[in-house]
Amino acid sequence: MENETGAVLHWDDARVFLAIARSGTLSAAAVALAMGIATVSRRLDRLEAALRVPLFSRHQSGYRLTDDGQALLQRAEALEQAGQAFGAAAREQGEVAGHVRLATADNLANPLIIPSLPPLLARHPALRVEIVSGVQTVNLHRGDADLAVRMVKPASGNLTLRRLGTLGYGLYGARGYVQARAGGADAALLERDAFVGWAESHSHLPAAHWLARTLRGRPCQVETTTLSAQVAAAAAGLGLAVLPHHLARQQGLVCVRHELGLRQPIWLVLHTDLAQSRRVRAVADHLIALFEQAAEVLDPAADAGVARGT
Repeated sequence: MENETGAVLHWDDARVFLAIARSGTLSAAAVALAMGIATVSRRLDRLEAALRVPLFSRHQSGYRLTDDGQALLQRAEALEQAGQAFGAAAREQGEVAGHVRLATADNLANPLIIPSLPPLLARHPALRVEIVSGVQTVNLHRGDADLAVRMVKPASGNLTLRRLGTLGYGLYGARGYVQARAGGADAALLERDAFVGWAESHSHLPAAHWLARTLRGRPCQVETTTLSAQVAAAAAGLGLAVLPHHLARQQGLVCVRHELGLRQPIWLVLHTDLAQSRRVRAVADHLIALFEQAAEVLDPAADAGVARGT
């Protein structure tokens, strides 16, 4: 910024003015500013030339504010505070902060995603994560959530997709049930086994389809409408259940058939408008790393050629 005489006013020279006013000497101001004494003196001269007023009177004991300098002191302090606020705002923009809503299924949220959150939140203490799980339909376009981990790939919409991995299924039963069945865990035939089935309202599920093909009309004595109930029924010895490997193993269930040909891709979905949001990106990157680390747990039966992510 130039004044009427063409002298340039450098805003940063106000720091020199304040340092001299507070310390009373060039040498003390130079130490406070981490500058050489000659540089401090030169910048003070430049500031006085730009303002066209003397700011200090020179004495053997040091520098004293003139009346003009005293009148400008409060303005210089306001300028200093504005600069500090400007820098603080820039730092805050670089921080990961705010509220992120993540929609996912209970079978991924409870055993995997929620236990992984402490390191993420320790790195970003201003970040808040809300887990939206359950059977309700979540629509990212309506703003029901910022991002989602889903088993079904969205067909359309302004969405950014990434495949996180694969969820594998096996046939599991309680240890007592498996030990009592003819042939134990090694028996391939399933004609005499009891099964935990899915209610008619959930017949669209891949596990329900597998059961329908396997049982060929034979009814299940117990049917459920939730995966947690499937696990509980199998653990109670009510029969064999088609379960995700990671859930069944957590409950200590015994695998009767490791490979069922059932695998579901796991998708990370976020609204494209939020793809560059720092808060959403931090959670998305955390999920990508988490599912990469958990690939063998989620799908231990996968062949080497089965893709787990892109």
